Amino acid sequence: MVKRIYPLLAGGGILFAVVTVVAAQVAGDSSLDPVSMTISQYAARDGGGAIETAMAVLGLASLALLAGMRALDAPVHGWPARLIGLWSVSLVGAAVIPSGTVWQGDVHGALSVAAFVSVPAAAIQLVGRLGQDERWKAVARPLEWLTLASGLGLAAITYVALPGHGVMIGLVERLLLTAEVAVLGVLAVRLAQLVWGPTLRAWIGGRRAARDFLVHR
Repeated sequence: MVKRIYPLLAGGGILFAVVTVVAAQVAGDSSLDPVSMTISQYAARDGGGAIETAMAVLGLASLALLAGMRALDAPVHGWPARLIGLWSVSLVGAAVIPSGTVWQGDVHGALSVAAFVSVPAAAIQLVGRLGQDERWKAVARPLEWLTLASGLGLAAITYVALPGHGVMIGLVERLLLTAEVAVLGVLAVRLAQLVWGPTLRAWIGGRRAARDFLVHR
């Protein structure tokens, strides 16, 4: 029973986080510029707490995803599991620690960097492993493209943050985060298919059998 809960927690948490972050910025203060402000800067200026909540929920949902994959004996052991765990803990930590004082800003920044680096690093290792596992092979190719997008986004934000002097850093960060969340989303969808697929197919088959029985009576 616990194994069946993991896909719901992972998928529901990821969806909640995405909707919450988008809604907070669409309905946020019009004077705040998401193109030039990082998500952390936006959240600190907005002050509503919705983005911090979404970050914490996304971190916990990622832990549920990792637990679900391990429960199905997915090839996530070793560094991929450690890196996904690092992403999760970093997100929760960044949500809890504000970027107010100097030391808080330093810790928050370090946690953000750890989170952004961990998903592409985990995905690089997972692509080959999932491609060799019949249960997960279907997501290997989409994951490969998303891994490439995450890597390019990571390179872009590194350039923008250093020699680029932060030009359009908010836009670049949001594109990188979109690619990384998409990586987790693809894995969560496949986890749900593997866990709930047989039950749904059996239920649909039972409904069809009952319908055919009533039609041919």
